Amino acid sequence: MIPLELIDTAELPDGGTLRLMRRGQDFSILFGRNELMSSRLRGSEEALATLAYDRLRGRAAPHMLVGGLGMGFTLRAALAVLPADAKIIVGELVPKIVEWARGPLAHLFGDGLDDPRVAIEIRDVYELIAGSRAAYDAILLDVDNGPDGLIHAANDRLYGKQGLRAAHAALRPGGVLAIWSAYPDKVFADRVARAGFMVDEVKVRATGGRKGAHHVIWVAIKV
Repeated sequence: MIPLELIDTAELPDGGTLRLMRRGQDFSILFGRNELMSSRLRGSEEALATLAYDRLRGRAAPHMLVGGLGMGFTLRAALAVLPADAKIIVGELVPKIVEWARGPLAHLFGDGLDDPRVAIEIRDVYELIAGSRAAYDAILLDVDNGPDGLIHAANDRLYGKQGLRAAHAALRPGGVLAIWSAYPDKVFADRVARAGFMVDEVKVRATGGRKGAHHVIWVAIKV
């Protein structure tokens, strides 16, 4: 068996540690015993971008906010479909994630970080949302394991009434809020609807193929 190798660690602002691991050609990021992401599973992260873009198709110069850099799968999928006049802001709370993107994970990111459409903000994505009014055509959130604060307690505010109303205000008319989760949550979906969105819960394969575990993406349209 190929051994699991620790490549690096990253400390989280409110405690806890992320571990970047490698087994052969596969990379993963762990929080405790939880595997937050893996280079083997990219389908649902890519779908987060493509499902949102399907609702935006035809808009001129779309402005997208991506919460969480991860392993770059959402960013690369967005760059593949967005037009040349688009703008993508990526809010990433942990500086080490950006270092990994330019270091041991650079092969996953390709030239995505250097694309002129992309700007990286080392900030809590909540700040980028709460400080904006009608600024974005789409907000994509993949900052935790679901609509709660597993790895960063402050993420709870993104998914509560205040955070959802802030996202609603930060979107342009008809804008899209897309949220990734490892599991379904009807209570949360109802909360999104009450914040002024038309919500569609989409199940997607983690692998991007026909087999394997499902993840959930809520695609919510501002109404």
